[in-house]
Amino acid sequence: MNGSIDFYKSLLDNLFDGIYFVDRQRKITYWNKGAEQISGFTEEEVIGRWCGDKILMHVNEEGKLLCDTDCPLLKVMADGEPIEAEVYLHHKEEYRVPVRIRVKPIKDEKGEIVGAMEVFSDNTFSVAARRRIEELKRLADRDSLTRIGNRRFSEVNLSAAIKDYQQHGESFGLLFIDVDRFKHVNDTYGHLVGDQMLKVVADTLRYSLRANDYVGRWGGEEFLIILYQLSEKQLHTIAEKLRNLVEKNTLFTEKGEVGVTVSIGGTLVQPGDTVKTILERVDMLLYQSKMNGKNCITIRLS
Repeated sequence: MNGSIDFYKSLLDNLFDGIYFVDRQRKITYWNKGAEQISGFTEEEVIGRWCGDKILMHVNEEGKLLCDTDCPLLKVMADGEPIEAEVYLHHKEEYRVPVRIRVKPIKDEKGEIVGAMEVFSDNTFSVAARRRIEELKRLADRDSLTRIGNRRFSEVNLSAAIKDYQQHGESFGLLFIDVDRFKHVNDTYGHLVGDQMLKVVADTLRYSLRANDYVGRWGGEEFLIILYQLSEKQLHTIAEKLRNLVEKNTLFTEKGEVGVTVSIGGTLVQPGDTVKTILERVDMLLYQSKMNGKNCITIRLS
């Protein structure tokens, strides 16, 4: 019998996953080599101790300690159903390790639950990979020059705003902005200065809006702004503020000071609007501002 126990113990010790058993009181009765490697705690340090006694002390993504009220071991011993989750365990050296846990009840010959076992695997690579993917997605949504939303992300946000309006009546305003005579800036001062000026305009727009509003670079020297829950008067006020702030900006270069102005078209979403119709309307209003001498705004609802 002891030979069989040693054989199975040897098998478990050669697994990369951490494995440990607890009794009904959550006292640790078995601890394999994988558990030692992942947690830093040796078998001698944990056998006979309560699992939450400053050993693993699992916490979830929100940082909530699970040992007291949401312990997976207690839950499987109570209802007999296996549990899988992603948590963070406490390493012996005091840092947190992301792990994926699988918890199952242990039953005796009569089918009575006499304890539980937990298998945990190091989830560091998986978590790092997910974060990298999220970061790449975030970067994919950003314009590489101005670091605000790019055209694709702007289209996504506009589509979402239209859907919210159609389903829930959440109104919004749209501003379409174009930098006046931008070709002249590039031709006179060079493209590097032109790029710097686009960054200045983008930052001016971004830092002059409310926290929940959206600004993106539509392409070239054009910008799109979505303003949520506002009146026509507020739309006028914000558009004029943005026009005035851009006009006041100056970029100092080797060839002298450079400043630009913007023309703006603006509208509020209307019943029956689609992404196509509201974009066509705001583009026409921007064109009117250009025809009216530039450095001005044109706001109309329909």
